[in-house]
Amino acid sequence: MSLINLRNICLSFSAKPVFSQASLAIEPKERVCILGRNGAGKSTLMSLLHGDIDVDSGEVVRQQTLVIAKLEQEVPQDISGTVYDCIASVLEEEQLWERSYKIDDLIAQLGLSATDDVAALSGGLKRRALLGQACILEPDILLLDEPTNHLDVAAIEWLEKFVFNFKGTVIFITHDRAFLKKLATRIIEVDRGAIYSYPGDYDAYLTRKAHDLAVEAEHNKQFDKNLSQEEAWIRQGIKARRTRNEGRVRALKKLRQQRSERRDVLGKASMQLQQAERSGKIVIEATNISYHFPDKNIIQSFSTTVLRGDKIGLIGPNGMGKTTLLKILLGELKPQTGQVKQGTQLKIAYFDQLRTAIDETKSVAENVSYGDQYVNINGRDVHIIGYLQDFLFTPERARSPVRTLSGGERNRLLLARLFTQPANLLVLDEPTNDLDLETLELLEELLVNYEGTVLLVSHDRQFLDNVVTSTFVFEGDGIINEYVGGYEDWLRQAAAAPAVQKPHAVAAPKPVVKAPEKTVIDKNKQKELRAIEKKIEALEIKEAVIHEQLADTALYEPAQATKLSNLQKELASIKENLFILMEQWENLA
Repeated sequence: MSLINLRNICLSFSAKPVFSQASLAIEPKERVCILGRNGAGKSTLMSLLHGDIDVDSGEVVRQQTLVIAKLEQEVPQDISGTVYDCIASVLEEEQLWERSYKIDDLIAQLGLSATDDVAALSGGLKRRALLGQACILEPDILLLDEPTNHLDVAAIEWLEKFVFNFKGTVIFITHDRAFLKKLATRIIEVDRGAIYSYPGDYDAYLTRKAHDLAVEAEHNKQFDKNLSQEEAWIRQGIKARRTRNEGRVRALKKLRQQRSERRDVLGKASMQLQQAERSGKIVIEATNISYHFPDKNIIQSFSTTVLRGDKIGLIGPNGMGKTTLLKILLGELKPQTGQVKQGTQLKIAYFDQLRTAIDETKSVAENVSYGDQYVNINGRDVHIIGYLQDFLFTPERARSPVRTLSGGERNRLLLARLFTQPANLLVLDEPTNDLDLETLELLEELLVNYEGTVLLVSHDRQFLDNVVTSTFVFEGDGIINEYVGGYEDWLRQAAAAPAVQKPHAVAAPKPVVKAPEKTVIDKNKQKELRAIEKKIEALEIKEAVIHEQLADTALYEPAQATKLSNLQKELASIKENLFILMEQWENLA
């Protein structure tokens, strides 16, 4: 039996329809990801499921005694007290008595200390405490709205394992494709007032979505052709007022009404980078630079040479000094020891994760064009409204004050503003937060094809893998090491060098083992590792075969529904088993 049923719901805000005759069922023990464009209604759907808002019409049916908990996108400003008090605060007195022992277990599972002051914790650890607050309610459904935002890679990987092992249903919104691919057993898309359900993983969703859009485009093409023929007929005049002709006129009016109500597929963003003249071959040269606070080393004796065309990712836990290093390399902050030399003909464009460049009192257009009607893009004057439409801002939205924008719209605004500047060095500090997946993938493509130099701070593992050519990794205590390739490349290189640990790893105490005993243990470990690797290889072969089958568009015809469902269930099972085996392999290795 479904936990929640939405039946033919309609909801509008300020006469703008968000949902129109939409339906959805949420089942037990699912991990559902909600996708959709910025502003499509993802967070609104989350609020509906939580019961924060009600529908204009339609029906919302929930199981009796259903418990739903929600982790909000932003950490509350007034959070205070100890970790224990924070988690216990949502329980009634009777519940607190029953679950007090569970609070301690949960705090240990969250990797926190019961007596820590929540207000003094980092943003990521505060979100862990809030997650504990949600989980102590023992919810049937856990709602997570952009849970990976502003988390470092270590926190995201921890959250992945936590969500994977959660016993109830999890519904989450995310732009992190690695997080989505590891966890989702079903994808829900909010699109033009409707809710579409795609069982299976992200790859299956992409295949099915492409098929659905092709079918929709063909249907609309035939509809528009028919309407055009009828419009041509009516312009010729009705020769005789026969019943047959009157019916045809009524049918034409109905076609016109249907066409006016149709919500076409939203266009894709059409961003383009402005190329400045080439910089010198050496862009930045840092020699033995150091920087520290009284109680913390940020950078210790770091040297590097950044060459024209390099695309460098900065990886490390929050608070380790990534933004500080950027400011030193850009000359905004002086190193306490060592020196930084910048190359010739540098033109820098800087994307600030704190969005300090945005003036909240002005409109979107004024923030980009500085009050002018036109912006110059690659030597051509473009009207600001037309330019912003390339970034998916309608004329109405372009004239709206910035304070009304969503997080994703604010990031698109920053990109629109950034790309008006000719640059040969792009510095991007967390550019991917809140962007919808299509815009994220377009930004990725732009950066890959960009001929200039890129310095990129991001916790998005797939984004790093797809864009950067090398990484600066903050290993702890001010040590920064440089690796070739992206995030996965760093993991492989770090694993091959035992002395270098992942920055979030904690070395376990090593037991004293006698030499013969150690040899036996090593052989047993190697044997177990090989056995797990064989299982992983076999499952990956099966996974590839199923993906190949799911790419066949004929499989999505109604007659193939049972076969499609079985394949998607088998794929979900394979994904779960792979996740478990990979975790086992990591623990052994």
